[in-house]
Amino acid sequence: MQKKYLTIYDDLVEKIQKNVWPISTKLPSENELTVQYKTSRETIRKALNLLSQNGYIQKIRGKGSVVIDINKFSFPVSGIESYTELTEKLQLKSKTKVHTIGYVDSESEIAQLLKSDTAESVWNVVRIREISGEIIILDKDYFSEKYVPLLSKEICENSIYEYIENELGLVIGFAQKEIVVETPTEEDRELLDLKGFSNVVVIRSQVYLDDASLFQFTESRHRPDKFRFVDFARRVKN
Repeated sequence: MQKKYLTIYDDLVEKIQKNVWPISTKLPSENELTVQYKTSRETIRKALNLLSQNGYIQKIRGKGSVVIDINKFSFPVSGIESYTELTEKLQLKSKTKVHTIGYVDSESEIAQLLKSDTAESVWNVVRIREISGEIIILDKDYFSEKYVPLLSKEICENSIYEYIENELGLVIGFAQKEIVVETPTEEDRELLDLKGFSNVVVIRSQVYLDDASLFQFTESRHRPDKFRFVDFARRVKN
């Protein structure tokens, strides 16, 4: 039997999708929802927290829960999560297609970045991500073969990080990221469903193992209308 907060969550999602509460309007208060669903406040809070995590509402202190554009997916900037982990957490219907796998030119800038020894090779995989029937992400990942051997298409279609951690036994430590807005390349226009958009949002990351070894460079290119990139910040007063 499904837990009550999940049943309430499903009902609230259905009402949001049917425009019972349009974008930018407030949901009923926690107290009102408690009475409406004949349940505890804690159960309502669990349902609202799940709505917030999945991008349906924004909780605003003193104002309650406001419905936001459900066509935008909330992707965290901080933290290191695989695409598979993110889509599972956000309950998104997604498909991954491997476009190319191969070695890069040893003299290229990315190869020089990832190589710590001239004998090492660097390989890359280009994957396109389809969400709700639209191809809106182009992921280009580069790996030092010193740490990660050239992987099969099947592994790349699923989760490379799962293979790295569970099969290779490596511990992923931290990443340095930058987010920029760029004009679409010919590759973007060929592989993404851009629908006339004149910009793409690009996240570039250098990813390190727990011993501070750089093993991956990734470039994730997104159609701009479908994503909100979120982070948590805490003020530290000097």
